Order: sequence, then C-alpha cells, then structure tokens
Amino acid sequence: MGRSVEIKIYSGYGHSKNLVVYGHVLQRKPRAPNDFRESGWRHTWSLMRLFFVRPVGGVRLRLHFYNQVIETVAQSDGFFKFKWATDRHLEAGLHSVKIELIATDKLQGCASGKVYVPQSTQYVFVSDIDDTVLVSHSATGWRRLRELLVKNAYRREVFADHVVWYNLLSRSGAPSQQLNPFFYVSSSEWNLYDYLQRVFDHNGLPQGSFLLSHFKRWLDFFKAGKTGHEDKYRRISRLLRVFPKQKFVLIGDNSQRDPEIYTALANNYPDRVAAVYIRNIKNKKAATTLQLFKSFKDKGIRTCLFNTNREAIEHSVSIGLVSHGSVQELTGF
Repeated sequence: MGRSVEIKIYSGYGHSKNLVVYGHVLQRKPRAPNDFRESGWRHTWSLMRLFFVRPVGGVRLRLHFYNQVIETVAQSDGFFKFKWATDRHLEAGLHSVKIELIATDKLQGCASGKVYVPQSTQYVFVSDIDDTVLVSHSATGWRRLRELLVKNAYRREVFADHVVWYNLLSRSGAPSQQLNPFFYVSSSEWNLYDYLQRVFDHNGLPQGSFLLSHFKRWLDFFKAGKTGHEDKYRRISRLLRVFPKQKFVLIGDNSQRDPEIYTALANNYPDRVAAVYIRNIKNKKAATTLQLFKSFKDKGIRTCLFNTNREAIEHSVSIGLVSHGSVQELTGF
C-alpha cells in the first residue's frame, strides 16, 4: 500500500461555464495548531510549523464533479489547478468536489472540497488583506513577522469599523439572503490559509475565497509576504473574466503596490471597475495615489483615498454603493 499524502483543497469558485479549484499536494503536514488559540512561544512555533511542509510535485490528480471527471498534474511545488465547464445549471451556493491522487505504487490520497457559485449580484468585491483589513505593517518585514509570530488568530487587529463596512458592502444592491461575493487577494502565502480563515471567521468578516501567493518552505519563512505582487494583477484579471456580468470594487492600501496594480486594472477594464478604495497607510504616498486616481475621472470610476473606515463608509453612501438606511440599521451612525 502506498504512503498517504495530504491533498489540500482551497475554496473554489465560478459559474457553470467557468469553474476553478486550487490546491496543494503535501507529503509532510505540520501538526495543526490548537484552533490557532495558542499564545507565546507555543503560537510562534505552531505558526512556523505551517512552513515545515514538503510539497509533492509531478503527480496526477483526478477531480470528480457530479458526472464529470477531469485530470491534471501538480506543478513542481505541489500546486494544482482544475479549470472546467459544465453543461449542468448550477444553483447559487456550495457544490462538492472530490479530488484523488491517481493510483501509484508509492503514494495515495483523496480529499473533498467545495466550489462556490455566487448569486447573480451586481458587484464583486476584491480586497487585499495585510494593511487593508488587518494591521500588519507589511512594508516593514520584521514588523510584519512580529504581528504573525506574536499574535494568534484571536488577537490579530482588524481596522476599526472594517467588519461593519465589509458587511455593508456584502449586502450592496443584493436581494435579501443573496450576498455579494468577496475575494481576498493577497501576497500572503498559502501556508497561512487556515490561519487567515480563522482570523476572518473570528472577526465576522464576510466569507469569501482566498487567492494567496506561492507556498513557501521553512528556509524562506523570513521572506514571508515579500512575493506575489507581480501575480496580483493576473489573479484579479482572471476574476474579471470569470464574472463578466458583474461590476468590480477593488479595495487595498498604499503601503506597497496596490494603487499601481489597481490603476492598471481600471485602465484596462474601465467598463468593469465601479470603484477603487485605497487605505492611506503611507502619507508620503498619498499624493502619488491621488495622481494615479486622476486617470479614472473620464472613465466613471469612483475613487476614495481614506484614513478611517468611517470615511470609506461615508463615501460608499455618497456614491450609492451602500444605503444610508442599511448603515443606520447595522451601526446606528
């Protein structure tokens, strides 16, 4: 009998004609932290162990989705991606997939996952994570690592009123019980997927699909968060193609390259981007960010450089993205 490997499936997404599921094949899985509640050195060690993995590349995988069977090959770093279409009409919600390692003499593995098909809503929201949602100090490597290593998933700081704002946006123009989809696109590594899920769930942020950066091994732990910016444009472009009928709202910060990436997207897809929000983390970059915004004026794209989420909420109300009534209902202000 072959040795078992873990097939790690991340939340997939799409619609009938364009479905995608990502994942990794891992030979060495670190012991899962105790619900990411550990503190002190226990937390630090548990988090670092998320990078003590051994990807398995070059193996063949088979996906089962209703009556369809699709095959692919994992990349050298263990990453795999299935893309397919189905003739079946898919209702909005979660649909099950099963992925198995095609039998070999040495390895075996099988896992189940989900594909999220959103409602046909008006908007899709794409958000960065570090220094947009979470206080991360991502522009300073050692301070970002300190946030990761010192604070467990229940102690990570979310910017004030951010949960309120995102929950308001999730209801924007959507019928009752039909929430807008959120995609969290970040340079954080796939190693941190479970940790970030716990942070978001604990704080009550809208559920969504995470699109993260390349898996890292423990030798590269201290370079965590330093890659993936060049990939962000490509990942969001794919979302624009997968959901051709929705308007997109892009949310990020100016600590690194979000303003430049979002400007390129807005200029290349001007009829698809409704608004761009940038948190002003670096005051010295404020003027540059506003200068980039000037290219949007003749495209009908709304822009907001904000210091607090109260400002972002007020702007969302002013452009009709969020109703004043829903703000009062949810917040009282």
